[in-house]
Amino acid sequence: MRALLDAVGLDDASDAVRLAVLVLASRTPSETGVVEIRTSELGRWLGLSASYTASDVVPGLRRSGVVSVETAEGEYGQHAGLKCKVLPLWAAQDVVGHPLNLAKKEYATLQRLLEAVMAPGWTHRDGRVTPAGLIGTRTGRGAATDRLALLLLVLEARETGQVRQCGGAVDTKRGRAAATVARLLGCTAAAGERVLERLEARDLVLRVRLQTGSGLANRSRLMVPAVAAAHGRTVINDVQEDRAEALKPEFSDPDVTAGPGEASEAATEVQVSGVPVTDKADVAEPDVAATLHTDHPHLVTPVVPPQLSCGFSGVGRGAGGHRPERACAREDQAANGEAAAARGGSPVAEDRPLRGEKPQEPPVEGRDGQRAAVAQAGARLEAVGWDKAQRQRRVDLPDDLRLRVALGPAAGLWARLSGWQQDQVEAATKAELKRLAGLLEQPGVAPRLLADRLTDRLAETGGEALVNKPYGWLIGRGLVQRKACTDRRCDDGLRLDTGTECGTCGNVLHIRRARRVKIAAQVGRELPGLSEGKRRRVLEERLREDMWLDAAQAERRRERAEAEVSRRRSVAEERRRELQAAELERQSAPCVECGLPESAGLCPPCTYRRRTDELVREAVDLVVAVRADLNAPDQVAALTERCEADTRALIAKMCRRAGHDGVLAAFTAPEVAERIRDKRRASAHRRLAASEEAEAEADAVYGTVLRSSRGAQAAEAAAEDARRRTAEYLLRQKVGQLQAARARAAAGRGPRPRP
Repeated sequence: MRALLDAVGLDDASDAVRLAVLVLASRTPSETGVVEIRTSELGRWLGLSASYTASDVVPGLRRSGVVSVETAEGEYGQHAGLKCKVLPLWAAQDVVGHPLNLAKKEYATLQRLLEAVMAPGWTHRDGRVTPAGLIGTRTGRGAATDRLALLLLVLEARETGQVRQCGGAVDTKRGRAAATVARLLGCTAAAGERVLERLEARDLVLRVRLQTGSGLANRSRLMVPAVAAAHGRTVINDVQEDRAEALKPEFSDPDVTAGPGEASEAATEVQVSGVPVTDKADVAEPDVAATLHTDHPHLVTPVVPPQLSCGFSGVGRGAGGHRPERACAREDQAANGEAAAARGGSPVAEDRPLRGEKPQEPPVEGRDGQRAAVAQAGARLEAVGWDKAQRQRRVDLPDDLRLRVALGPAAGLWARLSGWQQDQVEAATKAELKRLAGLLEQPGVAPRLLADRLTDRLAETGGEALVNKPYGWLIGRGLVQRKACTDRRCDDGLRLDTGTECGTCGNVLHIRRARRVKIAAQVGRELPGLSEGKRRRVLEERLREDMWLDAAQAERRRERAEAEVSRRRSVAEERRRELQAAELERQSAPCVECGLPESAGLCPPCTYRRRTDELVREAVDLVVAVRADLNAPDQVAALTERCEADTRALIAKMCRRAGHDGVLAAFTAPEVAERIRDKRRASAHRRLAASEEAEAEADAVYGTVLRSSRGAQAAEAAAEDARRRTAEYLLRQKVGQLQAARARAAAGRGPRPRP
C-alpha cells in the first residue's frame, strides 16, 4: 500500500483519490488486471455519493496517471460503469522482488483486509447479510480521509493493537498520537488531530496516557482495539500491564550501571516521513514532566524491602537483640486485620511501633470516613478494620476513556478519595457529561469541555495542594456549572457551545447596574436625611424587593410561554390530524373517469389518457394556427377535426409498431404525443421564420448591426436571432387568435365539443 500511495501522480491528489487507488488495487483480478465496477459501488467503498465520485474522484484518477479509466455513460450521461487498471500493479507483474508483484493469494488477503476495515455491507439475494466493516458506516464529508487513516493505523499496529508512534519533536498542543496520524496521511498536525478525534468518537482507536508512580503523565499509547481482538488479546489488559510496568519501582545495582560510553539498545525504525521512531515508546511526551527520580509506591501499597546483597543504610535488619526497625515500619495498616501483609521492616521484627506512639489515622471524608481506634496501653497494636469504601479505593482513573479525559486535570484529587467517594464522583461526572452532550451541537467534545472546567477551577483555587477536601470540592465546585445568567449554556460568563463571552451576562450586568443607579436615586429623593449606613441598608432592601418582583414576573412569563407552547402544539396536532383525514379521504376517492375505487380521484391509466389528450390538442393547435385562415370558422373547424384524427391515428400506429397494446399503450401514448408536438412546433417555427414579417425584422437588425462596425459575421448572427424570436412571437400570436376565434364561434352557435 505504501508503494501505491508513494506513486508520482498521487503527490497532490485528495485522500478520496488515494483511497480509490487502494480499493481498485484490492479488487484487481490477478489474471486480467482490469477492474469492472460501478461508480456508485466505488462511492460506497469510499463513503461518498455517486455524483461526487463521478465528478471529483474519477477525474482525479485520470489526472494522476496511476489508474487508466474507461467509462460507460448512464441514462443521463453520467459515468455509470468504470473499467479501471492500476498501472503500477500491471507494470510490476513478473518483476522479481518488486513490492507490487503480488500473487493471487496476496490479492485475496489485501481484499479481505479492506473488507474488514471499510466494507460498505451487502444484502444478498438469498437474504443473507454481510455486515459493514469497522468504519463502513462512516459516510459524507471527510469519510475517505477517516477510512484511509484507519487503514494505515491498522497496518502500523502490532499484534497487541499498539501503533508505532513517530519520533522526534512534535507539536506539544497536539501530542505524539496526532502527529503520527498526520505523518501517515501527509497532512498537518491539526488535521491529524481532527481525524484522530473522529476515530476516537467511534471507538476505533484509543489514546492511553500512562502514569508514573508519582502520578505524573508519562508516555502515551495509540491503540487499535480491533487488531488486538483479531489476535485474541484485549487492549485493557495490555494497558494495565504497561501501567504496572511503568509503576514498578526499579532499584539499580552499582555494579551493573551503564558506563559512560554505553548506548541504549532500543531498536529504531523509519516512520512515514523518515523520522526515526523507537520500537518501544520509552520517551516521555514533550508536553509532560519527565521522571526525574525513581518511582515511589503510591499511597498504602505494601512495602517489601528488596533483598540486596549489600547492607545499605535504611534497610530493615533481621531479628535478634531488639534491633531498630525501619522508620516507617507498621505505620501503614492494612484492612481487615491484614497487618502482616502491610507490615514494614523485616518479617521477623517485633510487633511494636518504633517511636512508641499510636499511628495517626488520616481523616477520611464522606459517609465511610470514620474509623474506630482501638488500642490498649501496653497491649499489642492491632490493625484497625477499614470499611468497604477504603478497600475499594482505586489509584487510577476509571477505564472509561471519556471519564479519563474529563477527570484528567483532577487525577491527584481522585487518588485522595475513598472508594465510596470515587463512586459518587464517577456517577456525578457521567451525569454532567450526559447533560453537556445534550447542550452541545457536537456531543463528543463534552469530556474535553469538562476537563477545561476542572482546570480553570483548580487555577482559581491555587492548585490541587490547596484543596483540603477533594470530595466536597469536586462535587460542589469542580463539576458544577456556574450560570451567571438565565442562559443554560452559560458557565462562569462563557458560552459552552462557542467558548466566547456570554452576551446574556453582559445584558444582565448592564440592567442590574442601571437598576441600582435608579433605585439609589429614588432613595436619595425620598429619604434625603439618612446617614450613609442607613441609606445603604435601605438600598439593599429595595434591591431585594425589586429582585423578588422580577423573579415573580419571570415565573409568570415562563408559565404563559409554556401555556402558549402547549396551545400551539395542540393546534398543530389538530391540524395534522385534519390533513391526515383529508389525505386519507382523497386517497380513497374513486376515479372520476372510470370509477375505479381507491384511486385518489384519478387512476393512472386515466391520468395518462388526459395527458395524451392535452398533448394532442397542443399539436393540433400548432398545425391549425399556421395553416388555416383564422377568420373562417368553418375552415378552422374542418382542419381541426381532420388534424386531430390524423394525430390520434399516428399515435396508435407508433404504439403498435413499438409492440404496445391495450393498457400498456395508454402509458406509452403520452411520450409519443409529446414527440409529435415538439416536431410540429419546430416545423411551425421554420414556416414562420420564412414569412415576410420575420424577413423584414432580420433585414432591419442586420443593417443596424452592420452599421455599428461589428462586422458581417456578427450581423448575420444577430439577424438569425431576430428571425427566430420573430417566429416565436408570431406563433404565440396565431395560437392566441385561434383560441379567440373558437371562443367566438362557441358563443355564437352554442357549446361545441372540444377536440
